[in-house]
Parts: sequence; C-alpha cells; structure tokens
Amino acid sequence: MPSTERNHSPKMTAPLTPAAPQDQRFLVLFDFDETIICESSDDAVVRTLPDKELPAWLKNSYREGHYNEHSQKILAYMAEQGVSKDSIHSAVEKIPPNQGLMNLFQYLQSHQQDFELVVVSDANMYFIETWLRHAGVRDLFRKIFTNPSSFNEAGQLVLLPFHSHSCPRCPDNMCKQVILREYLAERQKERGGVPFQRVFYIGDGANDTCPSLALGPRDTAFPRRDFPMHRLLKEFQQSAKVKANIVPWVSGEDIVDCLKKIVEER
Repeated sequence: MPSTERNHSPKMTAPLTPAAPQDQRFLVLFDFDETIICESSDDAVVRTLPDKELPAWLKNSYREGHYNEHSQKILAYMAEQGVSKDSIHSAVEKIPPNQGLMNLFQYLQSHQQDFELVVVSDANMYFIETWLRHAGVRDLFRKIFTNPSSFNEAGQLVLLPFHSHSCPRCPDNMCKQVILREYLAERQKERGGVPFQRVFYIGDGANDTCPSLALGPRDTAFPRRDFPMHRLLKEFQQSAKVKANIVPWVSGEDIVDCLKKIVEER
C-alpha cells in the first residue's frame, strides 16, 4: 500500500466540477466502513477513549442484528468518559482510505458525465460527512443514505436508526436492498422514465449482500476479496440467486480496471 494512504488521509486536490445533471448512464453505490475507509469508523473513534478500548461489559452487550443500538450505547459511554466532539472529529478525519480508493475517486471524478455516486452505509451521517469533506470528495456524491446523527447539548453524538423494514436478512435499522430499489425507482421517475444502463455496488460486509441480490445481469457487485460479502455471494452463486457479475477487489485500482472496460464499450 502506498505510504500516503497508510499514514494519513490524502485529499483530492483538483477542484471538483458539479456533477452532470440527470444524464449519467451508470449508478455506483458505495458502502463506507471497510470499503471507502480501511477500518470501522466506530473502532477508530473508540481509540479516543482514555483506555483506548471499550470495557468488557459494553463489548459483550452486542446483539446480532442490533449494531445501531450497540453504537448508540458506545457513543453514550464515550460522552460519559469525557470524549469531546473535537476528538471524535479528528479521529474520523485521520482514518486512512482503503488502498487505491482515492485513485478510484479520481477516475470517477474525471468521468462524472457517466457515473452517479451514492453512499449506502450503516455508519452515521456525522462520521461519513466529516470524512468525505476532509478527503475532498463530498461533492462527488449525489446522496448519502445512513443513520442520522447529531451532537446534543451535552456533547454526546446521538444516533438514530435509518428506517424500519421487514427484510429477514438485514439488521433491524437498515436494509440496503430496500434503499437501492426505492432509489432506482425514484431516479428513473426523475430521469423521465430512463433507467440507469448499469448499476455497480461496492462493499465488504454481510449487509452489502442483500442489495447485491437485487442487481441484474448487466450490473456488477464488487465485494472486497475474502470479506463477508464476498464469501456470502459465492454461497448465493451456487444456488443461482445472484444475477449480477461478481468482481472481487483488493484495491480501488481493481474497480477502475473493470469500469474502464465498461465505459469504453459505449
């Protein structure tokens, strides 16, 4: 991994031009934790605690499928321990991007006429907005779908669930397939009935599997190699539940190589 990406968060230095209106052929959806950035944003922020880690009782209180609820408890504990808004802000800004992700953003910036970008993440709005702005890439994204968050008067970052849904596969606060389907329908209507030619989904976690199952045969799911999304999609492939192309990635460069070929097809 290049040292610039390992040691600090590089920024996009070229000025961002406004995205082309409503004529992009392709939609790209990004997860955030361990996809755009190299680790969980919660883990990075927890290291601002005096002891640099959570107490055992809090770690052990996690219930499968209730990550949002667990994150709320962590943020409340951090406020009790005196962790300031400035400390949290600084910790989020310092999280390095994943290998090659800034190169991927550079490529997408130079092809804004072709790609509409969206974030779909089970992190939270404060972490994502803070990181994207610091990295100089916030304006690349048309929309961010994530859990609402804001600081209250006591200085605690308060987290809320994104929505409720009935999908049995997903955490109770977020089904990314519901978000994807609703967004595609909304955008097709706004684009005068014209759908995207292709949809690309870039992720790593188990909750990135569900939206990938909604993709069609012209679309591509990019699971981070050997992460839960990759392992689960391989299992679903065996039962023919996956229609999309699957292209595992280690670096953002792997994704650039694939997108270049598709753009050149025209």
